[in-house]
Amino acid sequence: MSDDLELILEDARDMMQKALNHLESELVKIRAGKASPQMLEGLTVDYYGSPTVLNQVANVSAMDARTLTIQPWEKNMLQPIERALINANLGVTPQNDGNIIRLFMPPLTEERRKEFVKRAGGEGEQSKVAIRNIRRDSIEQIKKLQKDGLSEDEAKDAEKEIQDITDKNITLVEKHLQAKEKEIMSV
Repeated sequence: MSDDLELILEDARDMMQKALNHLESELVKIRAGKASPQMLEGLTVDYYGSPTVLNQVANVSAMDARTLTIQPWEKNMLQPIERALINANLGVTPQNDGNIIRLFMPPLTEERRKEFVKRAGGEGEQSKVAIRNIRRDSIEQIKKLQKDGLSEDEAKDAEKEIQDITDKNITLVEKHLQAKEKEIMSV
């Protein structure tokens, strides 16, 4: 197989792996019953006029299975953090006692669980679309190589391998979604 084909296949593998990694990081943010500091990952706070990630201005930890605590490193950051939490629309109201902010996670109702499963499904669908787009782009690159002199057999083999990689990654997305749905729906 030519170097160009190997490069296309390697690119497709890498990009599909990145799509899977993104799905995993998004699924971690979806609450499944117990409080986890990862739920607030990526939340930005206005830190003296510039948006800064929450874990760079405060310590986020889980006190127990249903309580998160946020201890800012500077007291004057309590208000901006509280504002960011409210704007993030997490479904919880921050409790500010003047030193730390507590987030009490309400028990999940059946309706809320179904909503989370739906959200996880949406994330999974986005990942599948990204993987299919990578497949399409890779096959287009192979067709260009074929126009430039690549044999038809080599092109067909490469397209089949791209399809195999795609199928494997779509199956992995499904497995992640099934595991997350089971985690969310278990009481």
